[in-house]
Amino acid sequence: MQVGIDKMSFFSPQHYIDMVDLAHARGEEPDKYLIGIGQTQQAVAPATQDVVTMGANAADQMLTQTDREEIEEVIFATESGVDQSKSAAVYVQKLLGINRYARTIELKQACYSGTYGLMQARDYVTLHPEAKVLVIASDIARYGLNTGGEVTQGAGAVAMLVTANPTIATLNQDSVFMSDEIMDFWRPNDSSTAVVDGKFSANIYRDFFKELWDRYRAQTSRDLNSFKALVFHLPFTKMGLKALRDVLPEVSEEKQNALLTSFEASRHYNKQIGNLYTGSAYLSLMSLLLNDDTLQAGDDLALFSYGSGAEGELFSLTLQANYNQGLITNQLPELLEQRTQLSISEYEQMFASVVQGSTNRALDITHDHAKFVLSGVQDQKRQYVEQF
Repeated sequence: MQVGIDKMSFFSPQHYIDMVDLAHARGEEPDKYLIGIGQTQQAVAPATQDVVTMGANAADQMLTQTDREEIEEVIFATESGVDQSKSAAVYVQKLLGINRYARTIELKQACYSGTYGLMQARDYVTLHPEAKVLVIASDIARYGLNTGGEVTQGAGAVAMLVTANPTIATLNQDSVFMSDEIMDFWRPNDSSTAVVDGKFSANIYRDFFKELWDRYRAQTSRDLNSFKALVFHLPFTKMGLKALRDVLPEVSEEKQNALLTSFEASRHYNKQIGNLYTGSAYLSLMSLLLNDDTLQAGDDLALFSYGSGAEGELFSLTLQANYNQGLITNQLPELLEQRTQLSISEYEQMFASVVQGSTNRALDITHDHAKFVLSGVQDQKRQYVEQF
């Protein structure tokens, strides 16, 4: 029996900034951001969007009523949780009308936990072939204004439905993984922004990838020629490119060029959305599926997932026939086309407006066009609203 990703969907807030504008505002040369970091635009979350609303907005677009009745688990991966005790998954269960006889759980390990959630979903469906599991990876990447990490911020959510006999791709049982307690990135409980040692973290990412790639080759006897493309966790897209370049000498020039072409397809949307933390690798997977017209059923893809602190995993997926039917037609192009560009001053005001703490607060939701929004806080409780 094959188990894997049956459907995928994406959501990101309706506002963005241009990296050229940000570079000028910060006194930097634009190419430092455009080429050196590999980002062109960055999604900006208003106060009315948090990880719960983004996750619900992503999943809602792909779920049928039958799905909502048959889902047995909701696994929510985030490092931007809204409560220290209550899971984001249980909010989403209610917002989406998912049956009450489903498990709801939230996972955390920096940017990695979306992958762990996906593997837990795969293993559960393997034991329960009739089950469906909803996996959501939703985050708002915040490092602060005028910080070194500001250019690698972003916001969005990827939702995946895991089933037997999937439409998009099977998740193969060939994972290699590793963990090490490393202080390259963290966010203290009293801070709404992350702390990162950027250069150190980028080096650890590459070290993890190379070690896991060598371990994968040793355990599976497969090499780069076995894969149509490599998909990377992309907190900023230049990071994945550097990791790919580390292993390209293992294959012919022709294969190198093919892998680089596929990588460009896989970072097309990440360059315009920014950092999704837990969702970054899976936005990259969606970007590859939507922008590489050479993909075929039966192609194997390798995916490298990384979370600072640190944990990594490398595994393979096999594309199914008609895999594009598991994606929503024109979803990402239309989302990008409908976004509103902010000036840097508008972005700075929006950045500062985020809901923090539990003080009573009412938010103006009239300018947020998403289906699910955060309308405020009342009696220390977040108030979620379905607008249509």
